[in-house]
Amino acid sequence: MTITTETKVHDLLTEYPYLKEWLTGYAPAFEKLTNPVVYNTVGRVATLEAAAKLADLEPSVLVDAVREQVAMHAIVAEEVGGTAPRLGDAERERRQVLLKELIHELHDGARVAAVKARLDELVHDIDAAEVAMMEQALIAEGMPVEEVQRLCDVHVTVFKESLDEEPAPQVASTHPIDAYLKENEVLVGLTAELRGALARLSAEPHVLGDIVSGLEATRDVAIHYLRKENQLFPLLESHGVEGPTKVMWALDDDIVAMLKRDLEAARAGDADALADTLPETLTALDDMVYKEEKILFPTALQVISAEEWEHIAAGDAEIGYAWIEPPAAGEVVGVPGMTGAGAPSVSAAPSAAFAEGTPLTLKTGALTREQLDLMIGVLPFDLSFVDEDDRVRFYSEGERIFPRSPAVIGREVRNCHPPKSVHKVEEIIAAFKAGEKDVASFWLTLGGKFLHIRYYAMRDEDGTYRGCLEVAQDVTEIRALEGERRIVDW
Repeated sequence: MTITTETKVHDLLTEYPYLKEWLTGYAPAFEKLTNPVVYNTVGRVATLEAAAKLADLEPSVLVDAVREQVAMHAIVAEEVGGTAPRLGDAERERRQVLLKELIHELHDGARVAAVKARLDELVHDIDAAEVAMMEQALIAEGMPVEEVQRLCDVHVTVFKESLDEEPAPQVASTHPIDAYLKENEVLVGLTAELRGALARLSAEPHVLGDIVSGLEATRDVAIHYLRKENQLFPLLESHGVEGPTKVMWALDDDIVAMLKRDLEAARAGDADALADTLPETLTALDDMVYKEEKILFPTALQVISAEEWEHIAAGDAEIGYAWIEPPAAGEVVGVPGMTGAGAPSVSAAPSAAFAEGTPLTLKTGALTREQLDLMIGVLPFDLSFVDEDDRVRFYSEGERIFPRSPAVIGREVRNCHPPKSVHKVEEIIAAFKAGEKDVASFWLTLGGKFLHIRYYAMRDEDGTYRGCLEVAQDVTEIRALEGERRIVDW
């Protein structure tokens, strides 16, 4: 069932009966649904939009909350493609309440050993989906992402024995998860080599060169993380799984920063600094491998559909791979007639109103779809458009400053940025919507390039905010220009 603002309340609750109990707790106005007369009369004609207005809620907020509930209960399916347990499943509810209580105890300073002992006594088989649900529930209840991140290593330690029993993901060699697993295998080897080199450093100073080389190679994990953040995370979010992705993205950023710090120390020959910080970095890298393989990947395999995996496979190549060769083209997960190599690109099929060869009349001329695509493709900058509802609706092909893939289309813009910078993005958009600002400009050096990034508020003729255009440009060569070069000299 596709859930929109036009979905009838009665149809929704017929499909997902457990939502009635949840709705009555979500807003006082929905308590009327417990009245059979109201449910069978008004409920049959009222849409979610009408219900939201009755409860003084934004319709989009209510729809997103409903979708999240449905997705969260799909997560806890007993197996891929299985039937999700009902909200009324007392055992599942009891376990979730318990898990949250235990993490709150850790938050309040309880000893890990004591919490683990209580867990062992009361619950014996925690799976990846339950951990993901628990993290998301904590964030939804108001625990800051930063605090869940701080506790992440601790609660994974508490749940480790149960998670260890989770079977390793079994996928085809052409499946996107297989690439992540192969990259993780290389990464674990690199961290092991770095640990060995660090152990010998005091007695064999020449080993410092091996550490520099090892850290340089290990920094490619950033590509692994980029693919995860721009491919897996958007699809998980579309299924209502947002909490774990926020926590993991923040941890990814921390790891990348730690690797940069340690590489700088190694290049400077600072053995003492490396002895202090590198073990922490290597532990963080290995822990992330564990979290991916025991929580993230199993959860993704449960909630992401076969067709969606095909689209992910097509987008992965745009971002690239760390240490491994790109997977061979072929059927990913068995969707008839679709292969990773031939999965649809971000470009949608032309509509009848803008069919191939039919000019689109603009204010200052007319362009065919092909001409418009070609024009955007040769622009010397990276374009992204976010609509008035704060969702990404377009990105340009060609010049690429930041990684993009088809999975980003429809994604909330707040989920397209690292957790540490989300509040700034939200401030900019809020200022645009309020009419306080029209442009926001930034510049920085990244990867040896000097980047200029601008956000433009887009408004219609009435001054109504209609979205935001991001323009990112590598201006390294432009900054280096001197003198002049005229067209006659080309």
